[in-house]
Amino acid sequence: MCKQGEIHGPVSGADGESATRIRHKLERWGTLMVNLISSPGSGKTALLEATISRVKDRFRLAAVEGDVAVDLDAARLCRHGIPTREILTGGACRLDARQIGHEIGHLGRQPIDIIFVENVGNLICPAAYDLGEDFKVVLLSVVEGVDAPLKYPTIFSEAALVLITKADLLPHVRFDVERVRDRIARLQTDAEVMVTSAGTGEGIDAWCRWLEDRLRDKRAGRLGPREREAAARRLPTA
Repeated sequence: MCKQGEIHGPVSGADGESATRIRHKLERWGTLMVNLISSPGSGKTALLEATISRVKDRFRLAAVEGDVAVDLDAARLCRHGIPTREILTGGACRLDARQIGHEIGHLGRQPIDIIFVENVGNLICPAAYDLGEDFKVVLLSVVEGVDAPLKYPTIFSEAALVLITKADLLPHVRFDVERVRDRIARLQTDAEVMVTSAGTGEGIDAWCRWLEDRLRDKRAGRLGPREREAAARRLPTA
């Protein structure tokens, strides 16, 4: 099931309520949803293609693609045979929970283990929006340099995982992996950092194991301190 792009309207005032409804729905389904955030061109779609090829025989996958104007990335994922919904923002620099709720309402007609949200390429706007996701994952390509955690501290402070991408280019660029790790650690101590390359496959198996572990933990009701704190902020108490 692949859907052509549809331009959505502005964010509604009930966006926080939409995120809460999504979170409860995903809990009922036992579905993990991961919000992928990065600058344009960092390799989000390539990462998903490499991920799909490794785990689609073990897990039921789906994706929601966010783009400003074209659905080229969604078409790439559709060719891998996973249900994909496309959101064209008409110029907006991020997705919101109202949009995501609309799209996963269609995806939820079939059992899903993991939903990937590929957000619009931007490290600023998406950081402020709760989509009802379980985790935010930030991608930083080696061609972007080491200053991104300093320039965009909000998203690097909130990410559960940072994927350093395009590692096959490390011999050709000035990028200090340990320096980036140190800068992220100064923002928060909980985030994991993995070095990956969708081209060579470096780190992709570790990333897939991370996803599998998070899905298992969610279904077993196991949340770490960071996730419990986030859940306490987001979910109403009985």
